[in-house]
Amino acid sequence: MRNLYLAILTIALFLITMVSCNQKEKADLLVYNAKVYTVDDNFTVVSALAVKDGKIVAVGNDDEIKSLYQAKNMLDAGGKPVYPGFNDGHSHFLSYGLTTITNADLVGTQSFDEVVSRVIEHHKNYNSEWVLGRGWDQNDWEVKEFPTKEKLDKAFPNIPVVLRRIDGHALIANTEAMKRAGIHPQSMVAGGEILVNEKREPTGVFIDNAMSLIERVIPEPSLNQKITALKTAQNNCFAVGLTTVSDAGLDKEDILLMDSLQKAGTLKMRIYAMMNPNGENYDYFLPKGPLHTGRLTVSSIKMYADGALGSRGALLLKPYSDEPGHYGLQLHSLAYYDFVCKKAFDAGFQVNTHAIGDSGNRIILKIYAKYLTGPNDKRWRIEHAQVISPADFHYFKDYNIIPSIQTTHCTSDMYWAEERLGPERIKTAYAYHVLLMQNGWLINGTDFPVESISPLLTFYAAVARKDLKGWPPGGFQIENALTRKEALRSITIWPAKGSFDEQFKGSLEVGKAADFTILEDDIMTIPENKIPTLKIIATFIDGEKVYGSGEEKKYL
Repeated sequence: MRNLYLAILTIALFLITMVSCNQKEKADLLVYNAKVYTVDDNFTVVSALAVKDGKIVAVGNDDEIKSLYQAKNMLDAGGKPVYPGFNDGHSHFLSYGLTTITNADLVGTQSFDEVVSRVIEHHKNYNSEWVLGRGWDQNDWEVKEFPTKEKLDKAFPNIPVVLRRIDGHALIANTEAMKRAGIHPQSMVAGGEILVNEKREPTGVFIDNAMSLIERVIPEPSLNQKITALKTAQNNCFAVGLTTVSDAGLDKEDILLMDSLQKAGTLKMRIYAMMNPNGENYDYFLPKGPLHTGRLTVSSIKMYADGALGSRGALLLKPYSDEPGHYGLQLHSLAYYDFVCKKAFDAGFQVNTHAIGDSGNRIILKIYAKYLTGPNDKRWRIEHAQVISPADFHYFKDYNIIPSIQTTHCTSDMYWAEERLGPERIKTAYAYHVLLMQNGWLINGTDFPVESISPLLTFYAAVARKDLKGWPPGGFQIENALTRKEALRSITIWPAKGSFDEQFKGSLEVGKAADFTILEDDIMTIPENKIPTLKIIATFIDGEKVYGSGEEKKYL
């Protein structure tokens, strides 16, 4: 009798369990035992989430999520922090990939001699018709002056060499490259500068629009090179926790290549593609209206107001403090900027304009104001917004113009920026907190390959305003630091909002894409000096693991 009772009880418990399981919703993935930063409006932190068909279907505590859902994939996060997938609000994705696979890496060089040595070594390993490189910065050298072509000519007398400065706003070319480009002492271009020696001969340095004289004769990368570049860039970005990147300035063929690779499943990275202001882009994209495929967003036109501070191309209201009489470069006419803004406004597209100097910013802010007229939700952006006159901050608030900043620019430039700007003007440079206060949000990014691709360095620079050695001890102009909550929003939900995609991604809320990143420790609580070296454990897009360090296999 007792055995019969036990058998009946066992069957009953089995049936109860089966009914309970059948009542549970099916999901593809459950993440639990985590510290999930949802980055919703209340900055809610939970311990679990459920994913189905690439979307988040529930967030909450472990018990409630497990009681409601069953999934074939269960991820015990081991108490690790989970964040919305990081979003780089301003970068050059394709250019970074091409630079990685074809260019000599000149970042961190301490002299022009070291630059030449690296280029020689690169050419031994990567034999090509043109020798290309990127990343030199004369501000890092003992002699902080632009280089000249003689040492390149000696090393490469018959092979054209073109080496871009780290900011992409200047290059040095050897004599063979200039010969192929047809450069002569009288060569010039509006919005650009060709440096010359005392004999009025070109030194090899071309700044801003003058770079086009050289670049137009450099062979275009092949289709296979572009595909390899995009795959390489994607893999590197996944490894640092990025799930969305911006590409600030693309032509039609490259945007359509990205779209085709995304549709084929080759490219899983989400991309906010800013189109270059040219007729082919206008004719193809503007009549269709803003494009949001989920993987690809095309809703903006990218312009350039001026150059960069490091190469003295940024357009200033008063002369450079370290070069009297020099104001920088305005890259186009006022009529040109007005034309592009009208095109975009009429078609319902954003305008995103590179503006570094206080004069460059003022020009664009005033033209934006002409079209925006007052409060609006057009989300027109100033890319960089690096040096702002105190009299001009109000434009951002009055016309809802969004600052798109790169906090690592501050920590890269802080060693020499005051030399360029002087003690007064530097006070409203890199003024990220002041800019944030105008609209209550801003966009953050890296501008890679100008800076490192790591969003953790972006976060660290935003909150600490120090270099990786902890200098300066109190932080550079620390009053303009962001809080950790602000910094996290600036690399997740706010860039999504900056591309009109905040209803789809950017936070871990029900109905949104299951894009998330797991770190080994919590950037919201650990000492700030520990942030830059944290390991990314895993990166997910649509609930699919696209990167894993190996450690996640302990849990998944």
